[in-house]
Amino acid sequence: MSQYKKEIATLEALIDKNGAAWHAINAESAARMRAQNRFQNGIAIAKYTADIMRRDMDAYDADSTQYTQSLGCWHGFIGQQKMISIKKHFENNTDRKYLYLSGWMVAALRSEFGPLPDQSMHEKTSVAALIAELYTFLRQADARELGGLFRELDAARDADDTATETAIQAKVDGFVTHVVPIIADIDAGFGNAEATYLMAKQMIEAGACCIQIENQVSDEKQCGHQDGKVTVPHEDFLAKIRAVRYAFLELGIDNGIIVARTDSLGAGLTKQIAVTNVPGDLGDQYNAFLDCEEVTLENMGNGDLVIKQDGKLVRPKRLASNLFQFKAGTGEERCVLDCITSLQNGADLIWIETEKPHIAQIGSMVNAVREAVPNAKLVYNNSPSFNWTLNFRQQIFDGLQKAGNDVSAYNRADLMNVKYDETQLATDADEKIRTFQADSAREAGIFHHLITLPTYHTAALSTDNLAKEYFGDAGMLGYVAGVQRKEIREGIACVKHQNMSGSDMGDDHKEYFSGDAALKAGGKDNTMNQFG
Repeated sequence: MSQYKKEIATLEALIDKNGAAWHAINAESAARMRAQNRFQNGIAIAKYTADIMRRDMDAYDADSTQYTQSLGCWHGFIGQQKMISIKKHFENNTDRKYLYLSGWMVAALRSEFGPLPDQSMHEKTSVAALIAELYTFLRQADARELGGLFRELDAARDADDTATETAIQAKVDGFVTHVVPIIADIDAGFGNAEATYLMAKQMIEAGACCIQIENQVSDEKQCGHQDGKVTVPHEDFLAKIRAVRYAFLELGIDNGIIVARTDSLGAGLTKQIAVTNVPGDLGDQYNAFLDCEEVTLENMGNGDLVIKQDGKLVRPKRLASNLFQFKAGTGEERCVLDCITSLQNGADLIWIETEKPHIAQIGSMVNAVREAVPNAKLVYNNSPSFNWTLNFRQQIFDGLQKAGNDVSAYNRADLMNVKYDETQLATDADEKIRTFQADSAREAGIFHHLITLPTYHTAALSTDNLAKEYFGDAGMLGYVAGVQRKEIREGIACVKHQNMSGSDMGDDHKEYFSGDAALKAGGKDNTMNQFG
């Protein structure tokens, strides 16, 4: 007996037990509502999705072609549409496809202060609120799709079509949920380790099975692709990693995933000198990267800070901002140390924020990490902050030049120019972009590829195109040809926007609650019927 029919039988017994007072309750209707609300709360979601991520991590360790992907979200509807689209286009499965919750987009699009830069100035609770919103929309996508199957099931029964009824029943029993893992951005922890723990708890309670935290100073936090980044000593960062782990364990998510992000490649500053007790310890390794100069008591300045390195008194170079700078060219070494330290102290995955998408650069750092942690895996930001076209055209140009080929037809600094679009160089660059994720999963240890801000850009582009047409000569045709006709022909579910907003589910419930007296919206006069 299927789970659906078992649920009906269980509820029939419960209704019978409660006697005449429950006589109007229909067991199958209640079973349908239970099926449409599979996940009772965020903790249930976090447990379910953590298992998915752990299985995917194991699968990637066995076969690097099994990498995972996600797209960033800033609204529940955006996340819902992604997963509906994925199920439609990929044979009704969501395997290895996640959602990413970007702190950048929360700051830019969800803050009550208005649009903000990615500097942790937005309300910290807005992150957990967005996780809850995303899962509310995904759960509604489940309910909506199952509701459609239940109506098909009823129609087949009414027509005495046993074969169709059996086929629909199989779809109900094998239903694939839209609920997938979310990798959630906690920035630099929004304060000290206690603040990080409290914020992590909220995010987990909302459904997050995976939390990404970065090694910047919380009150100096900058976007990973901007200047002025300031990192913290390793022990400070490890305290926050432990805080997140304690939050997972307290809430019963024993296999929750922590992504430790290092911004050291582009961060040339630190706010603190690390505590060190013996030469070679972690604090000493951090301080070894400081840009210092030897001093004596005679040439020390007023207020100078002095430390001992290799038996000498040295003065770390301090800026007017009261920050200390690292030696130039040490970014990759610091990234490697950050990653090893994080993985050896509780993190599950690493994230190296880079300034360009370059497999050789990423791979060299990951390979160095793997000398200490052989199964190290990377989450990588396929960022819209990169000019992908220019970067890859320049990489192809550099490769041709290094091989001794004639590149005189190209201006390396101007390779974005449309005049190069039909050249072999551009074709080769586009092919490298197309295969970047598969290539870097194989060659650079990247388990998860994400794009942080895709829907920020798609919303802007599509709105610009619609406004240009609608307010121009095209008028209403700008909307009809550019939006609605495409929705209809491409089978975009939201063309039936009443259905997407829950109108049909509301009708189902009205019928459950009121029977023949239900006043339903989905009758013959509902204009949604025009879309078939």
